[in-house]
Amino acid sequence: MGRATANIEVLVYAGGFLVESLDFVNVVRTKSAAGAEIRILLGEWDSDAVKARAGEEGLPSLPQRCHSTLEYLWETKDLPGVEIRDHRTTLYNSIYRFDDSMLVNTHSYGAYAAKSPVQHLQRVPGGRLFSYYLESFEAAWATGRPAVL
Repeated sequence: MGRATANIEVLVYAGGFLVESLDFVNVVRTKSAAGAEIRILLGEWDSDAVKARAGEEGLPSLPQRCHSTLEYLWETKDLPGVEIRDHRTTLYNSIYRFDDSMLVNTHSYGAYAAKSPVQHLQRVPGGRLFSYYLESFEAAWATGRPAVL
């Protein structure tokens, strides 16, 4: 994340660890000031998809965690190159893209995202996985709406 210079893209429901443990708000500020494009896609806290995932994971606070992450990030929404949307999709993977590097956190039924496997992908000539997950991000992004507190 710290080495990204051009693109940061995040697809999550809550991703609370980003703002609570990784100082993501300051990362967004710094990267925005340096000219990076930053797209963040959070689960719409009151959507059926988020509520269903909360029940499946036994994590009733998930909707509130989605809203809390948005509250943390809200101060960055008008920075140059920053766009924050929310989505109502069923999330099969959380995606974290930093230029040509990507982390894909797969989601398994009944398991917290934090306890699920993470793949570290690199964009390589002729490779397909990076572009596969990037297309998935783009598809979710296309369904998103500008986030509202």
